[in-house]
Amino acid sequence: MEIPNEYKKNLYRVLLTFLVILSIYFVSLSLSEFKSYSIMGSSELSTITLSGHGEVSAVPDIANVYFTISKEAKTAKEAQTLVAEIEKGSLDFLKENDILIKDIKTANVSLYPKYEYKYDNKTMMPCNKFNCSPRPGKSVISGYVASESLTVKVRNTDDVGKIMQGLGTLGVSDLNGPNFTIDNEEGLQAEARKKAIDDAKDKAVVLAKDLDVNLGNIISFNESGNYPMPMFATKGMIEDSVSIASVPAELPKGENIISSDVTITYEIK
Repeated sequence: MEIPNEYKKNLYRVLLTFLVILSIYFVSLSLSEFKSYSIMGSSELSTITLSGHGEVSAVPDIANVYFTISKEAKTAKEAQTLVAEIEKGSLDFLKENDILIKDIKTANVSLYPKYEYKYDNKTMMPCNKFNCSPRPGKSVISGYVASESLTVKVRNTDDVGKIMQGLGTLGVSDLNGPNFTIDNEEGLQAEARKKAIDDAKDKAVVLAKDLDVNLGNIISFNESGNYPMPMFATKGMIEDSVSIASVPAELPKGENIISSDVTITYEIK
């Protein structure tokens, strides 16, 4: 039986279309592989990565002291007046001890009412054999609390014990500190960073010599370090005359250590 010509033409068209699609697929796949190899080849770079550590230590030359003045009274004005009186006495005392006004900073000021619940004792409440209905009442203002928090920077650290003792006798509510810090921490951090970089460079030179390669440009640089942060004492550390008297006139300052850790990646030639 002879196959009709029209049927043969349709079959040829289908086969031709399939071959064209197959050819396009393989060409696209080849181009994709070529691009992939091209990118990988251009991005390959021989590198070595070294870490370095550096640190410096220094005796703290600044002491920070934190205190709060808090008073309660029947009226807002009276509470604020009581706080202002203690604040004036504290500022006068600090000035007498050579504390500069620029080194005294107000951290927070607040004034808020205090409430208490007043029951209506005149109203008789129904009761049964098990219980009585709750007596009605409402919250009313019973007084006001005014407070002010201050931070004092003591530049003569030998006086910090004396200053804390004096503030404790002036009626402050909470006295915290001291927090010993270094005034020029940025300069010491830069010094620690330089030591860390030199440490990493020295290691890179030795390693390159051992591997018999030459160091090229720096590809990347990262740093992490220890940046001293204020450590606050427990709130209300000094609350009465007994604890105030126990504060020594001179407090040990110790040393602060500032460190830097760097990571440097070199290109190998």
